[in-house]
Amino acid sequence: MADESSPLCPLEFRYGRPEVRRLFSREARLSRALEVEAALAETEAELGMVPAEAAKAIAAAARSGEVALARVDELEESLRHDVMAIALALAERSGPGGAWVHFGATSGDITDTALGLELREAIATLRVDLTELATALLDLAERHARTPEVGRTHGQHAVPQTFGYKAAVGAAEVLRDRRRLDELRPRVAVGKMAGAVGTGAGFGPNAAAVESGVMRRLGLTADEAPTQIVGRDRLAELTNLLAIVAGTAERLATEVRNLQRTEIAEVAEPFDERRQVGSSTMAQKRNPMLSENVTSLARLVRAFALPPLENMVLWHERDLSNSANERIVLPHAIVLADDLLTKLTRVFRGLRVDEAAMARHLAEAGGGAMTESLMLALTARGLPRSEAHELLRTLTRDLGAAGDLAQRARSDARVLSLLGPEEVTELLDPARYVQAAAEKTDRVVAALRRELAA
Repeated sequence: MADESSPLCPLEFRYGRPEVRRLFSREARLSRALEVEAALAETEAELGMVPAEAAKAIAAAARSGEVALARVDELEESLRHDVMAIALALAERSGPGGAWVHFGATSGDITDTALGLELREAIATLRVDLTELATALLDLAERHARTPEVGRTHGQHAVPQTFGYKAAVGAAEVLRDRRRLDELRPRVAVGKMAGAVGTGAGFGPNAAAVESGVMRRLGLTADEAPTQIVGRDRLAELTNLLAIVAGTAERLATEVRNLQRTEIAEVAEPFDERRQVGSSTMAQKRNPMLSENVTSLARLVRAFALPPLENMVLWHERDLSNSANERIVLPHAIVLADDLLTKLTRVFRGLRVDEAAMARHLAEAGGGAMTESLMLALTARGLPRSEAHELLRTLTRDLGAAGDLAQRARSDARVLSLLGPEEVTELLDPARYVQAAAEKTDRVVAALRRELAA
């Protein structure tokens, strides 16, 4: 049997980058709460509400590293109140000035403002993640802007595109997610210093100045109309954006997984041939394990979007029905979102693209992916579109297995009455057809590069 110190959650030992997990460590959270207490004391001293020497002692103690987590835990064990335990532990280290710790504040002022600091750091990290993923996709788009690949709809061959355009589509989606993150940042990275029900009455006539001073020191904006806590719609917006980001990531990972199928094998995620094992029994396996891991984690991140929506509905000016699940949801959703984004970036930075396989699949289709080009040309020469469509539908029966569209079209009297054999050959050339995709890829990549550089 494992001892009590053995990790329970896989987040502690299997998933997430250490530097991102540290953002949500108990030590980091205590440090932020103490910084808020320090900013409060300094602001109140500036306004003449507490003695300057007391504020100086409180701020020095808060930043000294001497307010130990073990002492906070010891106090909370008897007090049954986390913020009161922090305030008392800080007061103990502040000497006589400790009498002024937490003056006029309520617990939500400290916890939610500290949370604003935490989320500001987390959002900055996620923004870097999205930037790096978009960059990896744009690099692929540039390299393969003119690499023909069959497009697929409903799992069937559609019309040719380029692999570069596929990558550019992904990059555009990732950058839309980054824009969404930028838009919500000022709504999420907020704090409050407004007392028990949000009116600021405990700070008297200096209420507005106290709140603005604390937020200025911390580099946050204030919730313009809080209750005892910051509005939970803000957190619901963040976790729902993370759900969207997870959807983007899973869509891209699923594309890799599908294109890496043995029967398709147009791409393959990185695989360390010297050491990596795909299967404990099937030695030949080169499984898309990173992409599958991204898919699995993305589903969990989306699941974390629901509790914050429920947390928007609290009784009157506050209750604790949000508190316990937020301690679990926010760190897990953010750490796992970062984890899956960085893993997906590794996939695309090391993606092996098999151009020969892409060309082979186009050829094996017997020209079936080129029906649109020929249909439109026939229509332009006078054949009604519906008739041209029916003609191409007939010509493509059993295509690939029993014939080639170019041969059939060059032997068809209706086609030859409107188009010469050389025109038919040119119209059924995938390399000619994908020029539009290549040119659009160039335009999309250039625009997205400008956005990344801004």
